[in-house]
Amino acid sequence: MNDTSNLLGQLKIDKTARQSARPGGARWLLAGLGLLLIAAIVWLLFLRDGAPTIRTTTVRSAPTGAAAAASVLDASGYVVARRQATVSSKLTGKVVEVLVEEGMRVEDGQVLARIDDINARAQLALAESQLAAARAQLAEVRVQLAEARRQLQRSRSLAERKLVSEAALDTAQAEVDALEARLASTESQVVVAERGVLVQQRNLEDTVVRAPFAGVITVKNAQPGEMISPLSAGGDGTRTGIGTLVDMESLEIEVDVNENFINRVQPGQPVAARLNAYPDWEIPAEVVAVIPTADRSKATVTVRVGFLQKDPRILPEMGVRVAFRESEPAQAAEQRPAGVLVDADAIQVNGDTGVVFVVRDDTLERRAVRVAGKTASGVRVASGLAAGDVLAVGDQAGFSDGMAVSIEP
Repeated sequence: MNDTSNLLGQLKIDKTARQSARPGGARWLLAGLGLLLIAAIVWLLFLRDGAPTIRTTTVRSAPTGAAAAASVLDASGYVVARRQATVSSKLTGKVVEVLVEEGMRVEDGQVLARIDDINARAQLALAESQLAAARAQLAEVRVQLAEARRQLQRSRSLAERKLVSEAALDTAQAEVDALEARLASTESQVVVAERGVLVQQRNLEDTVVRAPFAGVITVKNAQPGEMISPLSAGGDGTRTGIGTLVDMESLEIEVDVNENFINRVQPGQPVAARLNAYPDWEIPAEVVAVIPTADRSKATVTVRVGFLQKDPRILPEMGVRVAFRESEPAQAAEQRPAGVLVDADAIQVNGDTGVVFVVRDDTLERRAVRVAGKTASGVRVASGLAAGDVLAVGDQAGFSDGMAVSIEP
């Protein structure tokens, strides 16, 4: 009987267990929602990664005036300094002090280095001693001459009274003449000694190496303890100069132009220069001179181009590309539309109109623009774009309005 009651009791529904099972179902529901959220995020990321990667370019302000003229010839050259010098001493000697470093700016007459001056000081002391001896000898001769002249005067007085012979008078006169000649010689020796002192003083001053003009030290050649000589040909242990000084205000461009196109270049012609280190920076310049000779081996003519504005970023020996512009009247330059410049691979041109794709929030926006012409720097757009707009670069046929893209770093 008890066994039957136990079996029936096991068949009853336990309400407490059912109530305790409900929270577990809620947890399963929350887990499912979390999985759906993760799946949505992964789906979005997948779509984002699937967006095509494109290159972009930035719309630039178009230059006005002479700089906006079309290019008649493009060439490359190098930045050179018209005024530079390897600063050295006039004397051969050992360097005891160097006061400059590479990149240091110096003023005209500033001390750059010092050469051992022991020998120069000794030579100066010797010359000063020789001068002092010559002056002492000159004073002695003057005293002797004064005494001889007094003796001559006494002899003449006695001769007038017939107290001395004519021979004694002649002897006194000869003594005076000899001392006068000796005085002249001694005075010449004093002048020579004085000039010798000046020479030794100049040699002593030459042991101090000074800047011949204001500029920047680009190369430091010598160190303390090394021998330096202006006549050295670069032998072991002997330097030719202290360093190289460059006048940064004299920087210009030297361009080798093929002789077949030299007729397109004239003095005063406007030039647009771009340093290889800063390709997006256009520097206004102009032709200074066309060197009137050709290089037979290269069939080129050297052209000097001067910068119209100075900048510390311009350094000697930098590579530079130049575009020789058309010379046009000032009125025509003022009438030229300004607009903006667009790279040729970022616009599809059709006559006076064009189509570009502007990148906004990783989405392409198709835009029609009005084209004003083409230059060496790109396509000039008169309206429809502003400087600073970002454009997609590439095959225009693969772009569409509203297309999601990923920007290439």
